[in-house]
Amino acid sequence: MKNSIRVERAIHNMTQADLAEKIAVSRQTINAMESNKYVPSTVLALKIARLFGKPVEQIFELEPED
Repeated sequence: MKNSIRVERAIHNMTQADLAEKIAVSRQTINAMESNKYVPSTVLALKIARLFGKPVEQIFELEPED
């Protein structure tokens, strides 16, 4: 699953730690999602989408192998 979390953070001038604090996860979790090493739960994906004011489909995208 691809995501645009890093891009959205840059647009909103947030560090990984800032985003982690706002959605109550660790900075390491944000790093793992950005590195495509961790696929977030539905609830976490929705929290991220809501925080950035976008539909979840604009932040997370399934790849053919998913």
